Amino acid sequence: MAQPGFRNLLVLPLVLIFAGVAPAAAPFYHFIQHRAGHHLADPVLAHLPAHDVASPIFFLMYGSCIAAVAWLLGRPQLLGRGVWAYLLLQLLRMSTIWLLPLEAPAGILPFPDPFTEHVFHASTAVPITKDLFFSGHTATVVLLALAVRGRWWRALLAAIAATIGGLVLVQHVHYVYDVLGAPIFAWLAYWLAGRIWPTTAPA
Repeated sequence: MAQPGFRNLLVLPLVLIFAGVAPAAAPFYHFIQHRAGHHLADPVLAHLPAHDVASPIFFLMYGSCIAAVAWLLGRPQLLGRGVWAYLLLQLLRMSTIWLLPLEAPAGILPFPDPFTEHVFHASTAVPITKDLFFSGHTATVVLLALAVRGRWWRALLAAIAATIGGLVLVQHVHYVYDVLGAPIFAWLAYWLAGRIWPTTAPA
């Protein structure tokens, strides 16, 4: 049985996500959507026709989340670090979005994401298209690849992350820079989580 301190350290980031970050996210993204930003020159997007690939993005993203979390549930030490990393990833992403005001890429095809719409964009009446740097979908799956163990697990999730990165470009919902930055911030969040979460913890 998990010790109380260990259990509290596991529950705390979940409380911070759903009672702290989520309520703050809706007004934050409302502000982001209505402020002026900068258009970036992106030669890749300029030569890449936009296509609606929302369904593959959705199924790859949430299929990966379900599979990886199911695997992590039996490994509370790894799960705890992953949950802390996800909290830190959200904070890092909100910070970079605030620091880098951008306009959506030309030809963007917004796609609905039920999870983010209900958890992070709950009070917004218009689609959020300026949450750009860095790609949250790509970074989340990279984070899952870091959280799991096993060469094949990690290789599979890394391949899915790369695929999602390509698909969000096809959808024109991100610049190339957003996708390239995602693994860096995912790694940073996971590294920082390792400073919070104990290296060895009772199961």
